[in-house]
Order: sequence, then structure tokens, then C-alpha cells
Amino acid sequence: MSASSSGTSGDGTSGDRPPGDRPPGNRATGTGDGSPGRADGTSATGAAGAGSSPSRLLPSQLRPSARTAFAGSVLLLAVSLALFAALLLLRHAPMADLFVYRAEGAAVLSGDDPYGFTVTRWDLPATYPPFAAILFVPAALAPPAVLKVCAVAANLALLVLLVRLSLDLAGVPRAHPLRPAAICAGAALALWLEPVFQTLIFGQINLVLACLVLWDAGRPDGARGKGLATGLAAGIKITPAVFVLFLLVTGRRRAGLAALAAFAGSVLAGALALPAASHAYWTGLLFDTGRVGKVWIVDNQSLHGLMGRLLHRPDAGAAGTVAAVLVVIAGLAVARRVTLRGRPEWGLLCAALTGLLVSPISWSHHWVWCVPLLALLSRRRAVLAAVAVVFTARSMWLLPHRGDLDLRLPWWQQPLAAPYPLLGLAVLAAVAARQWRAHRRGGRDGVAVASRWSSRS
Repeated sequence: MSASSSGTSGDGTSGDRPPGDRPPGNRATGTGDGSPGRADGTSATGAAGAGSSPSRLLPSQLRPSARTAFAGSVLLLAVSLALFAALLLLRHAPMADLFVYRAEGAAVLSGDDPYGFTVTRWDLPATYPPFAAILFVPAALAPPAVLKVCAVAANLALLVLLVRLSLDLAGVPRAHPLRPAAICAGAALALWLEPVFQTLIFGQINLVLACLVLWDAGRPDGARGKGLATGLAAGIKITPAVFVLFLLVTGRRRAGLAALAAFAGSVLAGALALPAASHAYWTGLLFDTGRVGKVWIVDNQSLHGLMGRLLHRPDAGAAGTVAAVLVVIAGLAVARRVTLRGRPEWGLLCAALTGLLVSPISWSHHWVWCVPLLALLSRRRAVLAAVAVVFTARSMWLLPHRGDLDLRLPWWQQPLAAPYPLLGLAVLAAVAARQWRAHRRGGRDGVAVASRWSSRS
């Protein structure tokens, strides 16, 4: 995006806003607990806990039909990667956010202020905590071309890992003969989901954060150090802090306290290494949303962005604040209830959606949690297809959005400008409605089923 239009990048920086993809600027049955379930009537987490096996099938151990499926999925993945590589070369993807990270690391090495610069032709500033700047130091040591290749390769590997973790979340047994094919095919298709595609184009770290949280959530509740990875993710970028709250409100106090300790440790590390920058960040820059970018542009798929465009105002004001407070209370309440009723996978997803909705700015590429959402919907084919369309259609980029046109959209274009927050609200409402109906029936499906998060070793 251009500096003149004040679009923002996924790290919250501003830039210019060319149309379309651009550096963003400045299961078939329901369960008694009210959340979607598996076709066989068991809970997803229970199936994962019971069906997961320490032994994992190698391609050579698969049955002929499974080997055929695996070969086909590998071919699909190869074709998908080839098309993506060709697109990167043709478009000369600038990977603007990646070079913000590189500049932050360089500032740490040189002793300069990591918040006192802008880089790329979009004049993007740094907006992550000082701890993140320390972690970005290795990026400053690599030549730009090498850094781009490494970032794309790392994000592709993380995408495969995210699909694998999402299948775990959905209860797909690790010994299932079609699991290897599902991982390859899932990664091949997920690459073209708009949030994932934009993450790779910009060189963003959204996949790192999602994998940290998902991996940590999938560990048994009594595992040593559970919660640390979640706290680390929050230390790198503030928004994953919603998962720390999720741990605490669902009674996982040990993991929640570990997450808080990890987050505090990241703050302390940043303060020791960059005392002046830490003081500036935690006492001012953190709260400067304008530094991150314009809240009202279609790039911003948060509740605040939706409200601003709907009201045709750059700032949603008190209405946006009240809406965000109500959503965070309701969202975490739904996440808590569905978790305590034996469906923690849906609780985690509700927490993720809540965080994306209430953050002042959630750029479209922050919504990589669409991958685990689609995995959880894999047995509800009609819903799965509809949600996949939402995350592939790129409807927000098809609307007029140069300059301040985002604020002039008529009412019938508003849903197209805010597909992700509307979908997030719909999912929260659907889970809450199922919970309410289950409560009226007195059902408690999943209570006697051990969660894989607490039973898996």
C-alpha cells in the first residue's frame, strides 16, 4: 500500500494500497454440548486421544489405495508450489513486512532506536514489542535475496505443520492411512486461502504464532512447561495474549501462570537489552493505533474496522469500544463453556476468533486461524465449502478501496468489505446457540470423553 493511502502491513505498519493482494496497509452431526461433532457421535478431542498412536505411518506402510491418494496429494502439492513460485517471480513480491523485521534486527545490532525508522517504499515502521526485535537479529545478517528465499521456505514448512496440528485438533488419528495425503493436500489448498497467501507474500510471522499456540494447546495439561509457548507468542506479538486469558478462564491455572511468566520474561529480556525502546513501547507506542495504520480500511478485518466502515467514520468511537467489550466477554464465555463441556478444540477456536474480532486492527492475513477452523468443519461439507469460499474469494479487494473510498461503501457492499469479522461473529453465535439448546435439553456430551489435550502423552 502506499504511504499516501496509509494502508498497513500485517505487522501493523502503514503503506500504499494497490488493488488486490498488497502490503496491507497503513462435522455432520451436532453434539449434546452444543458444538459441532463427528459423524460417529464421538467428540473430536476424544477421538484424537483414543485414536492417536505413537507410531506414525510411513508412505511405504500405506495400503495401495492410501498410497495412491498420497501420491496424488504430493503431485497436487508440487503443482501448487510451482504455481506459487511462478507467481512470486512474476509479481516480484516485495515481502515488505519481512524487511521491517530485518530493519528491527539491524537496529538492535547497531544500537539504534528500533522504533525510530521507516523502511520500504511504503514507509513502514516497526510495531512489535522489543523482544521481537531481538529475535529478528538473524534476519539482519542475511542478504535480502537469501532472506526472501528462507522466509518463503520457512513459511511453507510452517503451513504444513499448521495443517498437521489442525488435523490433530480435529481428532484425525495419526495412524489414519489417509492422514499423510490429507496433510499434503491440505497444505496445497490452504496455500491459496487469502490469509495464508498474504502471509507468505508479505513475509509475515502469523504462521509461527499460530503453530506455537496450537502446539502448546495440544500438549497434556500436566505437561512440563505447558503454557510457555503461548506466553512466548504473546511476547513476540501482543495479540496471542487472548490465549493466556483462555487458559485462565478455563481453569488451567498452571498453564496460564506459565504463559504469564513467559510473557513477563519476554518483557524483561526486552527491557534489559533495549531499555529505552522498551520504555517507549510499553508506555506509549503500544497504545498508538494510528501508528499501526488506518482502522477503517478494508485491510482491517476486525470489529473496529467493520464498525468504522459501517458508520462511515474513521473512528468507530464509543460504539466500537462497547461492541468490542461485549464480544470479548461473550466470546470468552462461549470458549469457556464449550471447553468445560468437553470440547476444548472449539473453545480454542472461539478464543482465537474473539481475539481477532476485538483487536483494534486485524489485517486480513492475521486470520490464518481459518486453517484449523476448516479442519474442525471437515465433516460438515456444506459448511466447509461455504467457509472455504469466504476465505478464498478476496471479496474485500474487489470493492473500491483507494483513498477514502472504504468509508463510502453502500450498505450492500458492507458484508463484502468485512467477510472475516462477520464469519467470526457467526461462528461464535452458532456455538453459543448450540450450547444454549444443549443446556435446555440437559445434555452434556463429551464430559465423559477424555480430551486429547489432557490425555495425550
